[in-house]
Amino acid sequence: MQRKIIHIDMDAFFASVEQRDAPELRGKPVAVGYGRARGVVAAASYEARKFGVYSAMPSVTAARKCPELIFVPPRFEVYKAVSLQIRAIFAEYTPVIEPLSLDEAYLDVTENLPGMASATQIAEEIRAKIRAQTSLTASAGISYNKFLAKLASDYRKPDGLFVIPPRLGPAFVEALPVKKFHGVGPATAAKMNRLGIETGLDLKARSLAFLQQHFGKSGDYYYWIARGVDERPVRADRVRKSVGAENTFAEDIEDFAAARAALQPILEKVWRHCERMQIHGRTVTLKVKFADFQQMTRSRTSAAPVVERGEFEQSADALLKSVFPVHKGIRLLGVSLSALGDDASAQLSLFAPEG
Repeated sequence: MQRKIIHIDMDAFFASVEQRDAPELRGKPVAVGYGRARGVVAAASYEARKFGVYSAMPSVTAARKCPELIFVPPRFEVYKAVSLQIRAIFAEYTPVIEPLSLDEAYLDVTENLPGMASATQIAEEIRAKIRAQTSLTASAGISYNKFLAKLASDYRKPDGLFVIPPRLGPAFVEALPVKKFHGVGPATAAKMNRLGIETGLDLKARSLAFLQQHFGKSGDYYYWIARGVDERPVRADRVRKSVGAENTFAEDIEDFAAARAALQPILEKVWRHCERMQIHGRTVTLKVKFADFQQMTRSRTSAAPVVERGEFEQSADALLKSVFPVHKGIRLLGVSLSALGDDASAQLSLFAPEG
């Protein structure tokens, strides 16, 4: 049976909630974040995006791009409450729901609770109910696998719907720039471009052996998505074991100050995700890859969950210091949090009596 997958992605979720709750912000460039001086943008309204302001951008840069930008502190409890409303709507149609964050999820509606034949009709109903119950808009992508459903939801944003049927899947992928592919980050896209791979068609023309040689285990994934093939199932109630991010640098780093500066946006990305999902971990792990591709990791585990960003940064700094001095350049840094739990479990562990 051909699978029917829907990817629902809320439009500028955090910023849209703020504009919904504060009418004076509507139609204005809004950034959710902690002010202009420090930190990063957690979310940007579509009015702000017209100025080139996007999530994960340093607040100073965002303010420079858009002097009229209005910064609003995040209200994660509110976002989580709205997310639960939306999740309840999903559950009216299928129990096979794979949340990716508070504002997006995959749904497998191949077999669905209302017994509806059309996945497109289900997506339309879900979007209408989200608008009616939350006064927010969502975009939807419908296709026969997760990769294409994700691409489709981005295609008509905001407040759009797009379908990629099986007969059009391979051709759709061939025409798309690889930088648009979910799972191909900026560093990988740049590497592909250096290898002459600009589009899905270019990627499809490369052999499996070539892609494995240049991209390791990921080469298999790239080989198949270039053909519109993605066999990953929608995994309901997926339990995440860790949250991490990494960055490959254009030039190798050799001194501690530069490495520490390069680590900051990576730390911010991980911490922002943990805040969005309201999860915290006890183990901080630093990943270092050198210019010769030799790789090492260092970890530190706390008795209680790391619940403050400063504590997270201090642990990462200590791990980074233990690597220096280095005798060869660093080409990649990454950091992750593991031994995860939600805020409730974190609080229990902090206040549980000693046994």
